[in-house]
Amino acid sequence: MAPRTSRRRWLPLRYLLPVLVLLSMLAMLMLRGYVHSEILADFRVRPPVDNNKVPASILDGGPVIDTRGGKATTLSVPDHRIVLTFDDGPDPTWTPKVLDILKEHHAHAVFFITGTMASRYPDIVRRMVAEGHEIGLHTFNHPDLSYHSHRRIDWELSQNQLALAGAAGIRSSLFRPPYSSMSKNMDNASWPVTQYIGSRGYLTVVNDTDSEDWRRPGVDQIIRNATPKGGKGAIVLMHDSGGERHQTVQALDRFLPQMQRQGYEFKNLTEALDAPSADTPVSGLELWKGRAWIWLVQASDDITGVLVGGLTVIGVLVLARFGLMLALSGVHARRTRRRRFRWGPNAPVTEPVSVLVPAFNEAKCIENTVRSLMRSEHPIEVVVIDDGSTDGTARIVEAMGLPNVRVIRQLNAGKPAALNRGLANARHEIVVMMDGDTVFEPSTVRELVQPFADPRVGAVAGNAKVGNKDTLIGAWQHIEYVMGFNLDRRMYDVLQCMPTIPGAVGAFRRSALERVGGMSDDTLAEDTDITMAIHRDGWRVVYAENARAWTEAPESVQQLWSQRYRWSYGTMQAIWKHRRALFERGPSGRFGRVGLPLVSLFMVVAPLLAPLFDIFLIYGLVFGPTEKTIVAWFGVLAIQAVCAAYSFRLDREPLTPLISLPLQQILYRQLMYVVLLQSWITALTGGRLRWQKLRRKGGVSAPPGGSGDRRPLVDGISA
Repeated sequence: MAPRTSRRRWLPLRYLLPVLVLLSMLAMLMLRGYVHSEILADFRVRPPVDNNKVPASILDGGPVIDTRGGKATTLSVPDHRIVLTFDDGPDPTWTPKVLDILKEHHAHAVFFITGTMASRYPDIVRRMVAEGHEIGLHTFNHPDLSYHSHRRIDWELSQNQLALAGAAGIRSSLFRPPYSSMSKNMDNASWPVTQYIGSRGYLTVVNDTDSEDWRRPGVDQIIRNATPKGGKGAIVLMHDSGGERHQTVQALDRFLPQMQRQGYEFKNLTEALDAPSADTPVSGLELWKGRAWIWLVQASDDITGVLVGGLTVIGVLVLARFGLMLALSGVHARRTRRRRFRWGPNAPVTEPVSVLVPAFNEAKCIENTVRSLMRSEHPIEVVVIDDGSTDGTARIVEAMGLPNVRVIRQLNAGKPAALNRGLANARHEIVVMMDGDTVFEPSTVRELVQPFADPRVGAVAGNAKVGNKDTLIGAWQHIEYVMGFNLDRRMYDVLQCMPTIPGAVGAFRRSALERVGGMSDDTLAEDTDITMAIHRDGWRVVYAENARAWTEAPESVQQLWSQRYRWSYGTMQAIWKHRRALFERGPSGRFGRVGLPLVSLFMVVAPLLAPLFDIFLIYGLVFGPTEKTIVAWFGVLAIQAVCAAYSFRLDREPLTPLISLPLQQILYRQLMYVVLLQSWITALTGGRLRWQKLRRKGGVSAPPGGSGDRRPLVDGISA
């Protein structure tokens, strides 16, 4: 017996690519949040405590504290030397101004930089080093280290060094703890941190002269605070970031020449102490890791900028769509509901029409469908085209023995071929098309064909509704049909660019269909394809809101996925097929320059970008600002609720299903996003999608609230 060989099943590219894109976006967003101190940031500041455990030599010593090798000594700056130190930078606005003034007055300084700012503005750090200034570390995220473990302190130092290496190709042995003050203010909480910092090879640099520029007390006061007494040397604390620093810049421009005239020199710390430089070059792996870090940070900022731009775009699109739908659907309703409204100059349409019912394995539904047609208030002939069913669909219809009902059998060739076969056998000029799982109200056909009183009308879209809306997933689809599809159709009707005649309920002139070549199998959305073709041929396509049809919506996530995947991919195919309409003249050009952009923006681009709302929602909930994020989300939900309530009112539907709207926005909408993204990936990778037959249960036996015999069903068959 031959050994069994196992095959490794690789994840298809159309699944793998969206997962990788999503993970990359999340990673970049998290990195951006980390570098902008939105993630892992700690803004706690410990109040002063006792200092009885701090050596007296430290409390009474200088501002440079050396605890390396277990010793504890301090150093002070010699007389007539000033070491200017700037904390919290680099800042893109204020640090360059400070550097300009230092350069103008030939002065050097020490910049204690944070890793977050150095990662975001590496070019400013490079300028600091190039102009002879010294760099010190000020942690990565600026936390109060007295709250944190040695592991977190090591992390803050190593990340700060990584950013410095990537920005300027150096490392530093100078360190200033966040929220530090003078040596005399060292306490029992900060002293252990200083000891540990020394054990890692760093000099701790505090200050002995605080300009208090962060208070913005005025230029004169900053200068007075920064001036040492009696010609003494000093380490002066200033800030080049962390807020508005206009007073600091002005004070510095006056302070430097004033003190230089008094014989002071402005040097780096090691220059002032006549010691070797604290900044040393890095090379090899350490340098490349730093450069890679800077590149990733810059990429995260760029990508986040693109995402924010996309969020702005989707916000504009969503608001524009809601605005158009609300305004134009109201126009449509007022126009069609006027007491003396007529579709055209001709008398009401009374001539018989042909109803085509393509069916493939619709045994559970077909009897309900045909019986609903038999109650029609308009004269019809019914043509059921059995497309190679294997479940006895044709036999069920034939056994019913109903007048004006014909069954045409063919080998399985797909829905477009079945409709063309039915069209060839239809006896009348007006042709109604419906799905085999749909039931009509008695007035549906009559309402559907009345717009043909206008000789310019080539096709009519009916009002498709969800018949099995008692389940949660059915209720969500019901909201989508009423709020999305039908409100959209009112808007597109007014704009004269209806993109889709629903397969569940639509009507066509035979002559219009024949002029565009009948139903095509070029796409998986033959209803969208034929509608666009009719538009381009110069016909009007309108929406008849009273022509209601009740269809069986998918009742499982898998079936819903299959249906929407086909719809999304087919719509993209149809848009691509008719892309030349953008550049043509006449009716085709009008549809191409009005209809195609609107369909592309509202049905493809907007849903594709809409997940950005949810990405930023999750980010805001987890990392803040939480309250503003919640308010923003409820604001968007309120807009959608208003739009939904308005659409339900127009459709004369009870508002009860809207109770599940918040849950729909959280769960159902995400599924639709993934489906659309997968459709995009399939299109971009050249994938092919086959027709996928949905499993029906025959749960829609009669129109809700409609007339007719509503007998109970047993296994989907009338009993």
